[in-house]
Amino acid sequence: MAKQCIGLDIGSSSVKAVQLRKKGSGWALQAFGMQPLVPQTIVDGTIMDQGAVADAIRQLWSRLRLKQKEVAIAIAGHSVIIKKIAVPHMTPDQLATNIRNEAEHHIPFGKDDVELDYHVTVPSTPNGQTELLLVAAKKEVVSDYVQVVRDAGLSPQIVDVAAFASQNGFEVNYPLDPRETVVLINIGAAISNINIIRAGVSLFTRDVTIGGNAFTEEIQKQLAIAADEAEAYKVGGTGTENGVVPQEVLQVMEGVAEVMAGEFQRSLDFFLATTADANVTRIVLAGGTAKVTALHRAIERRSRLPLEVADAWKKVEIDPSLDRLYLQAHSPEALIGVGLAMRAAGDK
Repeated sequence: MAKQCIGLDIGSSSVKAVQLRKKGSGWALQAFGMQPLVPQTIVDGTIMDQGAVADAIRQLWSRLRLKQKEVAIAIAGHSVIIKKIAVPHMTPDQLATNIRNEAEHHIPFGKDDVELDYHVTVPSTPNGQTELLLVAAKKEVVSDYVQVVRDAGLSPQIVDVAAFASQNGFEVNYPLDPRETVVLINIGAAISNINIIRAGVSLFTRDVTIGGNAFTEEIQKQLAIAADEAEAYKVGGTGTENGVVPQEVLQVMEGVAEVMAGEFQRSLDFFLATTADANVTRIVLAGGTAKVTALHRAIERRSRLPLEVADAWKKVEIDPSLDRLYLQAHSPEALIGVGLAMRAAGDK
């Protein structure tokens, strides 16, 4: 039986590890932890400082006393293209042979500069085509992520796409009615993944380069304070607004939340305008910035849809030895890691 991977989510503000084991028809959590990264270590999904990331991964493994080396990782950002395409109907073998030539018409990178993968969504349409989800990722970016994991002494088994990893983490915790269409937005520090899902199928994905750092940077700029102080205010402003956080910080956060909600709404509007039967039922937020209440209000106001924050452990059994308060506090950030930790070496 293929070995279960540890989910290693390499984000732009921290690296996160999730270790699950199969338990009956569900999952049990064995380990979870996060290790912060210095700002600018990873920019827009590109690793700027390989050594710093490898060190953070090693420290995390040491702190969590993880022995296992096999990991699943994910990539996101401008170096990853996800497209729904239709090609002339082919057998699986013909498709495997011809996919590079077909992909050339749909991606802005040279076909030899990318790693390609695809998933057939409709094997044969009435008009004689095969519909599939095409994923192309720049080889140099994939190889940087793989190398940094090896530098940390680990063995990368799977490279997934962040939007799909968060979808897997979401679906294991939230069984969906097939008629439901959910907008899943994973808001990282620098990149947010938007994934619109129905009946286990991704209908639309887009990565936008805006995230939680936008709040910190704007607070820092407007109040002329240090980055760590701005970060503390941001985190303070995400919970109950009981006067501890200065009023001007809350105003700055409202402003940034409006900009971010507008960015998400543009993607949602594009999807609604280009999809025939798109009855979106709710929005689910994940990632560290999912906790910002100003953002909840802005998104709900613009979309007029109910909103909730994802709980990565909702249906996951938690080992009694683990710190439940810590897990609860970081549950929205763990969704990609959970999706990755469900993968086993060699699976598709």
